[in-house]
Amino acid sequence: MGEPGKTQHVLIVEDEDNIAIALDYLMGREGYAHERIATGRGALEKIRETRPDLVLLDVMLPEVSGYEICQKVRADAALADVRILMMTARGSAMERRKGLALGADGFIAKPFELGELRAELRRILDEASA
Repeated sequence: MGEPGKTQHVLIVEDEDNIAIALDYLMGREGYAHERIATGRGALEKIRETRPDLVLLDVMLPEVSGYEICQKVRADAALADVRILMMTARGSAMERRKGLALGADGFIAKPFELGELRAELRRILDEASA
């Protein structure tokens, strides 16, 4: 993770197309390699398969919640170096505490400012490579 010259890989787990399109655009502009999965069900398998540097994880997903996915990633020692930034439209303090307690590296409320998201991505990825 964080090797010089290595493009950082972000997996977007987001079911809303319009948000995913905006995230896709931002990731491309920031120079991250990225891909998207739209449901919670296949997310864990995709994380294990691709070992992304960071998972941008929506809380409210069809089939399996972002909280469950976060918890399963944190329970898998092979995925210890995968960073997780959770995002939710229900950005209450309680939601944030729950996400961080389950092992998320960051938590951002939707709708978010692109500058705020960019700063959080950099913070988490910089910490991972330090």
